[in-house]
Amino acid sequence: MTREIALYTLEGVPDALITTHPFSTDDGLGLSMLRFARDPGGDVVLIIHGLTTSSDMFIMPEHENLVRYLLDNGFSDVWTLDFRMSNRFPYNRGMHRFSMDDIALFDIPAALRTLRAVVGERRVHVIAHCLGSVSFMMSLFGGAVEGITSVIANSVALTPRVPLWSQVKLTVAPDIVEYVLGFPYLDPRWQQEPRFSRGRLFSRFVDLFHRECDEPACHMLSLMWGTGWPALYSHDKLHPVTHARSGDLYGATGLHYYRHVLAMVRAGRAVKFDRWDARHDALPDDYLAGAAEITTPVLLTTGDTNRVFTDSNIVCYERLEAVAPGRHELAVFPGYGHQDVFMGKDVHRDVFPRMLEFLKRQGS
Repeated sequence: MTREIALYTLEGVPDALITTHPFSTDDGLGLSMLRFARDPGGDVVLIIHGLTTSSDMFIMPEHENLVRYLLDNGFSDVWTLDFRMSNRFPYNRGMHRFSMDDIALFDIPAALRTLRAVVGERRVHVIAHCLGSVSFMMSLFGGAVEGITSVIANSVALTPRVPLWSQVKLTVAPDIVEYVLGFPYLDPRWQQEPRFSRGRLFSRFVDLFHRECDEPACHMLSLMWGTGWPALYSHDKLHPVTHARSGDLYGATGLHYYRHVLAMVRAGRAVKFDRWDARHDALPDDYLAGAAEITTPVLLTTGDTNRVFTDSNIVCYERLEAVAPGRHELAVFPGYGHQDVFMGKDVHRDVFPRMLEFLKRQGS
């Protein structure tokens, strides 16, 4: 295939010193962070992607991206974390049994230790998205990390809620995909596989139910996440180049994370997936139980047409406001959904200024 934008390109962030910072988790995975620095000093921002994506969603060259926006507006030291959900790693191209408890206990603390070894005790803000947001909030509210100045949590945090059809998919799809169809993962790029391969045939089957556009990867993403045509975003919010390279910006994912999401949806809050797993004894069974004691302010953000996690962050804000009045904030972006809050072509005008205002106020 011919790419208009190179895979894993860093060209979306000019005039910055870009360095890679690898690290290992206590359960034996090698992960990494990218650091984008311009005369680094002052506050640090760590940005965390969601399931199937990577650092690439924050450094897209086809429009002004989040990393460049922060660098241009006073934050000269920005890091992006690629944790075990990242499509830059092979961990989701195989059957696994990772949960968000693993990320909260192993990935997030190891990343922050690595970051602190470089930046010292400077203030650190976190911007997190999707299941990266859930995992980070679990780590923070579960006591695995501390010393965070502020958090922006997009789409979902500690009270995952999904549309009814999504709940049906979460209930039946993992076992059907793994044990009936025999797929260890789902991949939006299956259309690129050879003719008559099982993955490509599955992708063609999904196309039959999605006539809203001509991009097979977009159709697969709507199957993998949310309820809608499309589900992750509104087409009119995306740059055409972004839509065309959906297969590069999103990757394969194993199905076990969906089981953890379902457990949280049924519980109405973020909970441990397996309370009998001794590896996670340091984490609470209920991540909201000690919310009143967490003093880090959180800006909960979402689009008002979110077809993946609906009103999850509105409900989360209400829950947190009840136990810690005035500590946290909520921002709902008109016309936006789940993914386009960061990947839309006009987010530098519609979304980022509100995030920037919050970060600057918390860092002052």
